[in-house]
Amino acid sequence: MMNKTSLLCSATGQKATLAASACRYGLLAALITAAASATAAVQAPAAPLPVAGDTYVYRVINAYNNEIRGQLSYRVDKTEADRITQSVSADQPGMRAAATEILTPDGKWLRHTIVNHDRLVDYAFSPAYPSYEFPLDTGKEWSTRVNAVNAETGTSHSVRIDATVVGTERIRVPAGEFDTIKIRRSVYAGDSANYLHLTETNIFETEWFAPALGRTVRIARNSGYLDLSRGPRSRAMRGDWEIHELVAAPPMR
Repeated sequence: MMNKTSLLCSATGQKATLAASACRYGLLAALITAAASATAAVQAPAAPLPVAGDTYVYRVINAYNNEIRGQLSYRVDKTEADRITQSVSADQPGMRAAATEILTPDGKWLRHTIVNHDRLVDYAFSPAYPSYEFPLDTGKEWSTRVNAVNAETGTSHSVRIDATVVGTERIRVPAGEFDTIKIRRSVYAGDSANYLHLTETNIFETEWFAPALGRTVRIARNSGYLDLSRGPRSRAMRGDWEIHELVAAPPMR
């Protein structure tokens, strides 16, 4: 059976010009619809929730000299309706302390570490730290302030996250090839230490998020701040510059 577009495309006689125009319009509309559907399929968080025992392993590269520092393992301890709890551990002594992280099913952090003046600090966030704001359409931007409570000292800081979705990219990491969504973030840690004459830490991230996996497969992160203790001769302090790449993940379900 022929649809309306097919009938118009086969029209002849006095209505031929109108039919041709309608045909072109119909084909264009179909192409636009197909493209939109394909984009939506890429943008949607397609992965099922992880289950207890799922483990994701990342290699950590010192981006200053391309030296591999070691590996970090993220093991899912518990999955609940509103949160996922995971344990983080390193395979090299002194690389980083073991930690517990908590995130929402859509990837926003409830508990997570961020860099404060060259050291990782464990924070609880309220509202949740928005790593992502779905759907991740190209060009989308968000800027949010969240309250961060230091898990060790109980002090509060105001952390700002500015993010932009750059676009889609297919990349290869040790775990394989993935279709990803590239995101850039600037994070302002709210950790100014006036008594030490240190400005707040600025953190810059570029992340490649894989919808099929439901998490990042690569992230590059560097940070810095100003040491004002020397007055006019203030120094820019450069923090670590690391790249984390996925090495192993549970089989896709």
